[in-house]
Amino acid sequence: MSKKLISLSLVAGALLVGCTNQPAVAPQKHTISFQEVSVPMTDMEKREVRASKQVTIDGRTYPIGFHTIARSGQKIGDGIFGLLYDKNGNPLKNPDGSLKYSNSNDFTSLIPVGDKIFMINHFESRPAAMYITEVEKLSDGNLKAVNTRNIDFSKDNGLWVPCAGSITPWNTHLGSEEYEPNAKIVKPDGSINAYYNAMADYFGGDLKALNPYDYGWTPEIKVLNENGDVKAVKHYAMGRFAHELAYVMPDKRTVFLSDDGTNVALFMFIADKEGDLSSGNLYAAKWFQQDNKNGGKAALAWVNLGHATDAQIKSALDKKLKFKDIFSESKMEDDEHMSINTTMGNEYLSVKDGMDKIASRLESRRYAALNGATTEFRKMEGITYNPNKNSVYVVMSSIGKGMEDNMKKGKPNPKYDKGGNNDIRLPYNPCGTVYELSMNTKTTYDLDGKKINSSYVPNMMNGLVSGFVDKSIKGNKCSVTSLANPDNATFIPNTSTLLIGEDTGSGHQNDYIWSFNTDSKKLTRIQTTPYGSETTSLYFINNLKGNGYIMSVVQHPYGESDQDKARNKNEKRAYTGYIGPLPVINK
Repeated sequence: MSKKLISLSLVAGALLVGCTNQPAVAPQKHTISFQEVSVPMTDMEKREVRASKQVTIDGRTYPIGFHTIARSGQKIGDGIFGLLYDKNGNPLKNPDGSLKYSNSNDFTSLIPVGDKIFMINHFESRPAAMYITEVEKLSDGNLKAVNTRNIDFSKDNGLWVPCAGSITPWNTHLGSEEYEPNAKIVKPDGSINAYYNAMADYFGGDLKALNPYDYGWTPEIKVLNENGDVKAVKHYAMGRFAHELAYVMPDKRTVFLSDDGTNVALFMFIADKEGDLSSGNLYAAKWFQQDNKNGGKAALAWVNLGHATDAQIKSALDKKLKFKDIFSESKMEDDEHMSINTTMGNEYLSVKDGMDKIASRLESRRYAALNGATTEFRKMEGITYNPNKNSVYVVMSSIGKGMEDNMKKGKPNPKYDKGGNNDIRLPYNPCGTVYELSMNTKTTYDLDGKKINSSYVPNMMNGLVSGFVDKSIKGNKCSVTSLANPDNATFIPNTSTLLIGEDTGSGHQNDYIWSFNTDSKKLTRIQTTPYGSETTSLYFINNLKGNGYIMSVVQHPYGESDQDKARNKNEKRAYTGYIGPLPVINK
């Protein structure tokens, strides 16, 4: 492994990437505005799901609202929505003998197949679940769940903490597996910590049946026919880390992947073939800071982590490789071992001979750090694309720790920069920032001077809109007029409207969804959710058999804060639904 030094040729490559040549973009054709939802102040308002009752598009007003398709634990046809199963297909049970279902509903896609509509929804738990539900569209455009069933991931040894997701241009559900287990610290009995050990329920409690490298990937689900048969795979070529989501660009090859946690990386995958994510090159971003205002501004360059296929990496998984099979470790930096700082802290590692390809996928973040990429981002969340401006938006839930300059919460603390690059040096902002990534339309090269085979390669990253601290309203640490820990995001094409959801425990007592006008910079609150919940699965679907839908899931009510305010078990059940229905917004 070469030392982490940037040669003159690499600097030249970075300067090339720093040149932007944005294409001329046609003006937005449609105006859209939502009726604002007030800040919840009363106890009743803080218990409700409240959403805009009207939307105005091109001067015409339409009635809308929040509509529930299904709630966790609900019996729908032959299935129970969110019921958890073990590897043998047996339902899991709570200690009292009741059936165990997840209240962590998350990303939800709507997939038309022939004359039918299917909803695919995953549940962010350990063990996890993913459900396919047949949905009926009613005459008024609203949606009704007809039948639901669990999707089997037993061939992959189960599903782990699926968080956000997206719908691919070829109409498949692209999920995620967040917070990959740290394979370095597996104990002889197979345990790591309580968070990981919960996955043993999938194997009847057998910790030794677990392999941490089975988790931290990108699942893709294709609905094959009107019977609802599915093909479910995990993509290993796209790397293993704390996947928040993967977002595919219009070329059907370039994919941006966010990495959630502390001291994480921003990844990009370039598939070999359109519509096929089973092989390609993985890249990680390097941040060259230019200023530190409003979340900062930086030129981006890309570190090539190499090519791999799903089959190659699955073969390594089948061998049940251990961390020590991939890396050599030292207690200090030397001629062989490099110092890095990632989610796992400061380490001194070297990739063993012949293991680079395996390391690049099984330990993508560590491998990215060893190759000079930036692993200092904090709570990297949603990704979406604005085709009108040819920009990508990436959400950072908070600016802290590795994103500061040898600080933690604004106070001196070298822990998160020790032994790393210290590329990002920003003021602490616990309320978070949404970033805009601008594309380079010229030929782009990676930091080794090799051409990147994509026309969707960002070369600049700058803060677009940030929250800010304001404790004037009781129960809120961030201003209720702006963002608090933004999470999911989605863009409404042919408008100037970016939708932003929150995942905040104390920034706002109740989580919001915002409409943000990218031209006027105006924020409008369009949904609030009950105590202790978060807004997940924010995703705009423009034309589903004649209507548009803003997918919106209210995850784990009373589960993250204000747990004592729940009056009964039923209040804790999550809501999978949408804001709408909307008219189709044509080009």
